[in-house]
Amino acid sequence: MRIAAAQLTCVPADVDANSAKAAALAAAARDQGAELVVLPELALTGYEIEALTADPGLWLTGPDDPRLDPLRSAGIATAVNAALRTDGPLPAIATLVHDADGAHVTTYAKQHLFEHERDAFAPGTVDGRFTLGGIRFCLGVCFDNHFPDLPGRGAADGCTVHLASSLYGTGAGVAERTTVYPGIAKEHGLYVVLANHVGPAGPWTGCGGAAVWAPDGSAVVEADDHTQGVVTAEVPA
Repeated sequence: MRIAAAQLTCVPADVDANSAKAAALAAAARDQGAELVVLPELALTGYEIEALTADPGLWLTGPDDPRLDPLRSAGIATAVNAALRTDGPLPAIATLVHDADGAHVTTYAKQHLFEHERDAFAPGTVDGRFTLGGIRFCLGVCFDNHFPDLPGRGAADGCTVHLASSLYGTGAGVAERTTVYPGIAKEHGLYVVLANHVGPAGPWTGCGGAAVWAPDGSAVVEADDHTQGVVTAEVPA
């Protein structure tokens, strides 16, 4: 299966605009032969914590939220991360997976919230897994990936590919991106797919570098630090 890792600059707090941008990237990935595209953390709003706290209208209502329709109709499986309404007062930072026909496959809510996120979001409690095209996948969101037991549980459950929707900025984020993800790949024998922001992203500047790493920790493909787009790599079933 060919998998695409996306990087984009979000329009702050504009779900419709970012859904359209994400759908365009999904179409580009499909045209490059990819069957699945992974998008960065909070790709539908940008990393706009204050806006998400102030306006629950920015939260998705569920996997059938009509604002996802451009992605669901892109003709490719998608893993998109967004603020998602929960049963409580706070949303989750959740990755919603749909197949190429737009059917909901699974939803994973970020379990390890980073610092200020703890006041704005509800943590998830259940690991994310799904099977597509004969491949077993596990999911993590940004700070989740600093806890090796999460992808480790996925590998123990038969997963061979770990998908990470993240935000890493310039400066220290560059070093984290280039150590955490190849480390996961090598430690657990997984392909690791990272989607990241590039350019302005809330209080940070995304460093790009969307990538796919092989189970030995080597980079199969890696994007630059300034271009919105996708990179793709073949992952064996």
